Amino acid sequence: VQLQASGGGLVQAGGSLRLSCAASGVTFSRYAMGWFRQAPGKEREFVAAISRSGTGTLYADSVKGRFTISRDNAKNTVYLQMDSLKPEDTAVYYCAADRSGIMIMAAPAYDFWGQGTQVTVSS
Repeated sequence: VQLQASGGGLVQAGGSLRLSCAASGVTFSRYAMGWFRQAPGKEREFVAAISRSGTGTLYADSVKGRFTISRDNAKNTVYLQMDSLKPEDTAVYYCAADRSGIMIMAAPAYDFWGQGTQVTVSS
């Protein structure tokens, strides 16, 4: 199973980025997917999750109303649209797959992880 995250970069505060995570070697539609992030010196934290079908979503309070998670099962890809970015959003962002299909905030529940993509928001 491989999860390949992309789309990170440097953006000014108030700007937008769209992250993508392409999955291979897995029946993508059977997995709930999540996005996590980890800033330097901090623990990995939950950002958003999406159900197998894409009809259910879950967000951390810190990103609610600014970030949108979505998926395209035909393309085996999950996305994270990030708007109104803040300097505190700066982190390495990771996508993860949960074969139980349950949207969950706990990182240990996820079975597979991508390599991470750096997002830097300047003030």
